Amino acid sequence: MSQANPSSLPGHTLPDVIDLLVGIEPGDHLDTLRRHRLQARTHAQESYRALFAPTAPAPGAVTLAERLAVAAFVAGLHQQPDAAAFYAAALVAQDAGAGLAQAIAAEVSRGAAQGPYGHYPAGPLSREDTDGPVYAVGESQRTVLGARLSAGLAHAHLLAFHPRDASPGALQALLDAGWSATDIVILSQLVAFLSFQIRVVVGLRALAAYPASPTPLSPRTAEAQP
Repeated sequence: MSQANPSSLPGHTLPDVIDLLVGIEPGDHLDTLRRHRLQARTHAQESYRALFAPTAPAPGAVTLAERLAVAAFVAGLHQQPDAAAFYAAALVAQDAGAGLAQAIAAEVSRGAAQGPYGHYPAGPLSREDTDGPVYAVGESQRTVLGARLSAGLAHAHLLAFHPRDASPGALQALLDAGWSATDIVILSQLVAFLSFQIRVVVGLRALAAYPASPTPLSPRTAEAQP
């Protein structure tokens, strides 16, 4: 996989992040494939920039370190170590120190789960209710992460594994920890974007490992070719 230079993250000259995580080179078959969906490719990269290099004045008070920490945590929960390392390296490069990245890595291990878990409102879907672990940052890492980021990670874990259990109480816990309503929207956008980005990366890697073979033309189709 191509490695990004952490000193360049997440600056405006950064190449396409999905390409970096997949290892796509200009002109290869996956590059050609993505060029056929240029609008989707552009929107994915612009979504990354909006979250990790927003144009000033950026809404809310979510710092870049907090954004990168949440991203590394969510990527780790999705069991994507390359993506987690990408965001962790950017976190260290933002003068956040290795201690914060190490704390995030420790919490990924503590928060590992399968999911989805949770309970639906009483009704036909209740048969799909599934109990699962309720995550909270460990005390040893909470002193490194702080109350605000600890609450943010707990909410990210909820969205990743317990989306059915989202509740006013969960939002109040964020408010109590210092997240504004705008900050909570940004946090939710981060979790949703990482889920999308990782799924695209996994899909493209599968295509790289098993490239599709050209479909032979049937005799009738071949006759119709100019």
